[in-house]
Amino acid sequence: MAQSDRLVSSQTSVPTSSDGLQKSLGLLDATTIVMGSMIGSGVFIVAADISRQVASPGLMMMTWVITALLTLTAALSYGELAAAMPHAGGQYVYLREAYGPLYGFLYGWTLFLVIQTGTIAAVAVAFAKFTGVFFPFFAASNIVFSLGPLKVNTQQLLGIAVLVFLSWVNSRGVRLGALIQNIFTVAKTGALLGLVALGIAVGKNQEALSANFDDFWAGADWSWTTIRIVGVAMVGALFSSDAWNNVTFTAGETRNPKRNLPLSLALGVGIVSVLYIACNFVYLMVLPLASIQTAPEDRVATAAASAILGPVAVQVMAVAIMISTFGCMNGMILAGARVYYAMALDGLFFRSVARVHPERHTPNVSLAVQCVWACLLTLSGTYSDLLDYVIFAVLLFYVLTIAGIFRLRSTRPELERPYRAFGYPLLPLLYMLAAGLIEALLLLYKPSYTWPGLIIVLLGIPVYLLWRKKSEVSA
Repeated sequence: MAQSDRLVSSQTSVPTSSDGLQKSLGLLDATTIVMGSMIGSGVFIVAADISRQVASPGLMMMTWVITALLTLTAALSYGELAAAMPHAGGQYVYLREAYGPLYGFLYGWTLFLVIQTGTIAAVAVAFAKFTGVFFPFFAASNIVFSLGPLKVNTQQLLGIAVLVFLSWVNSRGVRLGALIQNIFTVAKTGALLGLVALGIAVGKNQEALSANFDDFWAGADWSWTTIRIVGVAMVGALFSSDAWNNVTFTAGETRNPKRNLPLSLALGVGIVSVLYIACNFVYLMVLPLASIQTAPEDRVATAAASAILGPVAVQVMAVAIMISTFGCMNGMILAGARVYYAMALDGLFFRSVARVHPERHTPNVSLAVQCVWACLLTLSGTYSDLLDYVIFAVLLFYVLTIAGIFRLRSTRPELERPYRAFGYPLLPLLYMLAAGLIEALLLLYKPSYTWPGLIIVLLGIPVYLLWRKKSEVSA
């Protein structure tokens, strides 16, 4: 498809891709997009809910280890698609090429309605929640005004303000967005490393060690019940480990993408997964499982830091989480807009969304549309609701995308593949089976959240047909 005639060409010294975006991102930038998009607020919070569900130190750690293995397997598999098709839109492009435009549209539709914008909204709420540690004015109980049943509080307004600010920053150029991403990813990674180091060096609590490690597998009977409990509990860990694929959305702006995209996926996911496992191990070294389960407002990291540092830890961890969520929002805002932009180029989204700023080479209209919808979602739901909606839809498309590797090897054997999926075909197949099992468990045991997510995906079919018809008429 010829796309260059629809876009503004670059006259600068920075290389420009065929779709008008500048190739400004290097390996460091790509890796920090992976890491920064993954590390939000989840690792600091969701251990409480996971521990309540599994009721076992061993099963709690197993949940994180399995999540790490699944996520790394998926990332190593995506590397093949990223290197073979380094275009703006990433996963949208892979699904389109593997199955046709309908599947690409359904992914982009769901990404816009729930996956990307829902996660951005959830992280924005988390940022505002921890800001309340320093400024109690920002609280869910502080209602500013009401619109019928909708009550708008100061936490939501702060989350919206940050979303608008970061969308504006990213409209100023991809290099500025990448610079912020690099700074905040380094800062949040340092915070996690500091928590792990302090926990190991000075935070070990004999009561916690005895309670958690003397009977590490307490309550695990290794029956179907255990499998079911762990599978459902993985929602929190998977949410915390999600968004690693965002780097593929920025492929059109990545230098040497055939090398840097697969490498950034492997490095970013590998580093974050190790950090997450280490953090949860430290939680168990510092706090008895009962204290993890009952952490105030699920702030497990704050409770662990308080046990190590005393009262000052509340402020220290609040700053760390604010840095983490700020960087996470920035990475997801930067990357997500590239998908709707790619859809618009294909005539599957509003035409204006395909516009590129003539000087900054950023998809500013796409950034604005994403910002508006994410702000509306910030007003509409709670952190846990959005979490459940997101994970079901995310896993569904991860499975389809990895299945696309098998399909494309059959239908397009001539496609250049500078990197081939690690462990193919066994590891990708195991991922599909494991993710499929988790999907089935979520449908059975969390139907009130997961069925709506599936319905949102299916509603995209008539929308796609209407959009195609509109595109054909206007062509």
